[in-house]
Amino acid sequence: MDLREANVLETNGGAVAVATAFSSHQEAVQDRDHKFLTKAVEEAYKGVECGDGGPFGAVVVRNDEVVVSCHNMVLRCTDPTAHAEVTAIREACKKLKQIELSDCEIYASCEPCPMCFGAIHLSRIKRLVYGAKAEAAISIGFDDFIADALRGTGFYQKAHLEIKRADGNGAIIAEQVFEKTKAKFQMY
Repeated sequence: MDLREANVLETNGGAVAVATAFSSHQEAVQDRDHKFLTKAVEEAYKGVECGDGGPFGAVVVRNDEVVVSCHNMVLRCTDPTAHAEVTAIREACKKLKQIELSDCEIYASCEPCPMCFGAIHLSRIKRLVYGAKAEAAISIGFDDFIADALRGTGFYQKAHLEIKRADGNGAIIAEQVFEKTKAKFQMY
């Protein structure tokens, strides 16, 4: 640590550095996070007020600038995948004309569901900041969070879905598509 950026206090055992520079950096990050999270929460209210969907908002930020600010569009688009985070990622990719957002952050009004978390991961977003815990949404009837998928518990799981891998030739031909097309896809 650079002692020019810290206060030095004398103690009986010698000098102890107090990292005031680190402390002010943390406060700046906290203020910045609060600013963008507030924007995500405003989007959540906006989406409910106009009837587009549930109370969820998301903001994609790059270089301290808002790229897009979106809310849940499930009802408006009649699309169960049109969650705020997915919508924000889609719009940010279109606006920036790229499929990966590794130089971006996302601020979500609520803890992302597994689908949204997957979209955040696949888009290579470097940082996620969320406000409310999933339980806040679950408590008012949103059961699509399936918090157990992220936490390893089955308490909130309500879906009854059979999942089966195809047998025989179905599995083989599905796997072959990757081998036969790999030369055409250099993703990252």
